[in-house]
Amino acid sequence: MVGDVARMPILSTFFGITVRMYFAELGPPHVHVAYQGWEALVAIMDGRILQGGLPRRAQALVRQWCLDHPLELEQNWMEAQALRSLARIPGADND
Repeated sequence: MVGDVARMPILSTFFGITVRMYFAELGPPHVHVAYQGWEALVAIMDGRILQGGLPRRAQALVRQWCLDHPLELEQNWMEAQALRSLARIPGADND
């Protein structure tokens, strides 16, 4: 995939979608998303897929989740760059 998911903390899970973030990763701020064998890197600012792919419905859910949690995602990105613990973010089905 787009990274070593076993070493990435889980930020959120919802509707079978798992969202992770890796520590000290380069590139634009993003999350790693997995859903039923699909994997993608997703920009945290707008939910756009940077690499990989997701089914259309999962992509829409992840995009909206990113748009609903910009401050939490940005804070986690800064914490990850500083190698500090990340906070869980409620999933789309937990809001």
